[in-house]
Amino acid sequence: MKKDTKFLTRTALLLALTLMVQYLKMPQIITGSLVNAMLVIAGEMVNPISGVTIGLLTPLIAILVGILKFPPMVPFIMAGNALYVWLYSVQKNTVLKIALPSLAKYAWLSICAVYILKWVGVKVPQPVIQAFTLPQLMTASIGAAVGVAVAVVLKKIDKGEDM
Repeated sequence: MKKDTKFLTRTALLLALTLMVQYLKMPQIITGSLVNAMLVIAGEMVNPISGVTIGLLTPLIAILVGILKFPPMVPFIMAGNALYVWLYSVQKNTVLKIALPSLAKYAWLSICAVYILKWVGVKVPQPVIQAFTLPQLMTASIGAAVGVAVAVVLKKIDKGEDM
């Protein structure tokens, strides 16, 4: 399969799976972890551009279909997702692949929810602040760990190796 076709096919499939996860409207810890896992899987199995693309589209689609209820956070979530995938993709050490992107995404979204939006005059409801602080560290960490594990299995399958 040509590289462009493979990129588009795999990215579209992972985007569709990610959107299905969002539509199930499960608790944040499950949905967020699975979405982050998909970003990692896309970044690892396709390339970082695939993961970033999914990370940019999912919050935009979530706001358009009513899953995400606070529009001012969308650009910050998009940037956080892109940062997450990029930091994941540049790490060689597995522990750093999980820890660094997770801490960075958590810090970025927390700072945006608590300080930046208020600084530009946006009133951020307390439930939004709660959703975009510590739970982000948990969902990013769980998602990265799950994504790494799934990518290992998928790479073996892709190479035709025995499990």
